Amino acid sequence: MPRCTSRPTDESIHIMPIATQNLAKYIDHTALKADTTADQIDKLCEEAVQFGFAAVCLNPVWVRRAADRLRDTDIAIACVVGFPLGANVSRVKALEAEQALQDGAIEFDMVMNVGALKAGNHDVVRDDIAAVTEITREAGGLCKVIIEAALLTDEEKRIACRLAQEAGADFVKTSTGFGPGGATLHDVALMREVVGPDMGIKAAGGIKTAEQARQMIEAGATRIGASAGVQIVTESQ
Repeated sequence: MPRCTSRPTDESIHIMPIATQNLAKYIDHTALKADTTADQIDKLCEEAVQFGFAAVCLNPVWVRRAADRLRDTDIAIACVVGFPLGANVSRVKALEAEQALQDGAIEFDMVMNVGALKAGNHDVVRDDIAAVTEITREAGGLCKVIIEAALLTDEEKRIACRLAQEAGADFVKTSTGFGPGGATLHDVALMREVVGPDMGIKAAGGIKTAEQARQMIEAGATRIGASAGVQIVTESQ
């Protein structure tokens, strides 16, 4: 089995002043399009090492290839689960996470059951998240719950964040990037207000510039999901 990077320390989750941090360390360098090729995954991994990104974030089919290319580095491999709709049954999400773990992933960006949340079926949502967090915690990994904030009211966002906490998730994440809207400062600030200082928040969807990334971090994000990671870091320098 490809080597997994170790579980990030608490320091990577607590909010820290951006002035003391390298912006690249906030970024999950991302490639999730349906037409992504093997050559593009190789380039993604090369850029992650070159710029020192926190992680690469990719679809399950590419996890083993990325693990081979990032062996003996400190770049984490993040795999999406139930992506992009979150409408898989919980057991399928769990199996997807188990397979990705075997292939070399250590972080898991799972899509919440959005329909169940909007219907008020909170136990279903909580149990769905727990099906993945139980696997990731046992393996020393991280689970990030994508709430697809653009589909939710503010009150639904608050409920989603609380359910993710109750289910043992490590992060809440704004968006898949495939929904009707991406990360907003309002959503990040609201999520931070709900989860407090010790849970991670990943802002993702439409973040393309260094200024956007900085604003998200200032609002409370501790990770940035972006396919434009190289552009963001280059601008920041």
